[in-house]
Amino acid sequence: MAGFRKLKRFLFRHNLIPPKKWRPAAIVAVATFVGLGLYVVKLSNAASYLSDDPQACVNCHLMTPQYITWNHSAHREVASCNDCHVPHNNVFNQYYFKAKDGLYHASIFTLRAEPQVIQAKAPSVEVIQNNCIRCHAQQVTDARMAGFVEDHYEKRTGRTCWECHREVPHGRVKSLSSVGHQIEPIRAHAPPDLEIVPAWLKASMEKSKQKAAKSNKTAP
Repeated sequence: MAGFRKLKRFLFRHNLIPPKKWRPAAIVAVATFVGLGLYVVKLSNAASYLSDDPQACVNCHLMTPQYITWNHSAHREVASCNDCHVPHNNVFNQYYFKAKDGLYHASIFTLRAEPQVIQAKAPSVEVIQNNCIRCHAQQVTDARMAGFVEDHYEKRTGRTCWECHREVPHGRVKSLSSVGHQIEPIRAHAPPDLEIVPAWLKASMEKSKQKAAKSNKTAP
């Protein structure tokens, strides 16, 4: 109780409590603001962005082409979205960059201002390039050549990797209108009982199996 009284005195001292006649309206306004905030957090599946699940990047459907092209690439087996698009020098910078990038993407998507072809901004280009080198350091530089070739590391990393490896990992077709959608359901939007194969097709396949089994039994 003593702590509550101290808090109350602090709020009144600094005029953080509205006058008595305005308190009901203030309570409703604050409750509405908090409720809308919680609803937005639930609607956007915000908790998923704390994970490394690549499907979190397509919660808003904006990254569908990038997700599909990654999902059909060799990088799918060894690297997730965060492995390439988030800095890994320390955990604080990692989540700061992730939050900053996510808020920018959410704002653009909410305003419906996304371009047909998404291109990485300068900060993202730097992060992606650093992660390419981090994973492929042995292919990029040669320890023996570094001993006698001047500025070997700078010459080998002076250009972005995708100036040559242009189709890694997203390919050349990356626009929202040309890639389309894949059959794999997105967990954030699909109901838990969703079946990829429709019921009528399952029934037809089962009948075909039964007919084949009968034919095999009656065959001499």
